[in-house]
Amino acid sequence: MKLLSWNVNGIRAVLGKGFGDFVGTEKPDILCLQETKARREQVTVPPELAGYHAFWNSAQKPGYSGVAVFTREEPLNVHEGMGIEDHDKEGRVLTLEYPDFTLVNVYTPNAQDELRRLPYRLEWDAAFRNHLLTHAKHKPVIFCGDLNVAHHEIDLARPASNRKNPGFSDEERASFTELLGAGFTDTFRHFHPDQPGHYSWWSYRANARQNNVGWRIDYFGATPAFMGNVKDAWILPHVHGSDHCPVGITLG
Repeated sequence: MKLLSWNVNGIRAVLGKGFGDFVGTEKPDILCLQETKARREQVTVPPELAGYHAFWNSAQKPGYSGVAVFTREEPLNVHEGMGIEDHDKEGRVLTLEYPDFTLVNVYTPNAQDELRRLPYRLEWDAAFRNHLLTHAKHKPVIFCGDLNVAHHEIDLARPASNRKNPGFSDEERASFTELLGAGFTDTFRHFHPDQPGHYSWWSYRANARQNNVGWRIDYFGATPAFMGNVKDAWILPHVHGSDHCPVGITLG
């Protein structure tokens, strides 16, 4: 199975930037999208997604946030959100149960400039961690999406100048460490433990992508006991259309 995750920064925008060709080339078994910025009825999906089961969780606020999953295999169960009203109105979580694992697609809130939303972000992190652990009691869990944090200095091009900035604050990094410590493996680092220069997001400013001045903030995480089923993890920086690029894993 090939699983892909991509923050598309607006699905309606990326449709005109080769999205259908990307799907046709990669042929994912499961495709998780974040920051869709649309409701299902506002989107005409490309023919390359014909035959996929589609699930959406959109924000109450129009044109904001949102996640979607396109899957060849119909899941056993699908749940929107985490069952917490304060967190669920922004359409940030979709949970799909399959026979052998549960998949959670997430778009984590940004702490925002001057970390003004950091307290909420940390509340969110705790709730999301509990959500994953609740499902992990029943079967292995895979989570994926834009976690909006670069975990270690190797995960961004300029760690020194970004210390205390959103996505690389001590608090957010410690929270992600706590998430992994609760029982999850960063799949990309499992296969590429010491390789720098691998990023999944670049600013639109100062030719950041052209110069690979980026951040790795998009992840696939998995229950450690399930890692024997994860055969590879990778990043697709050559795929354009968003300020993020897709990330993926192969299950065998």
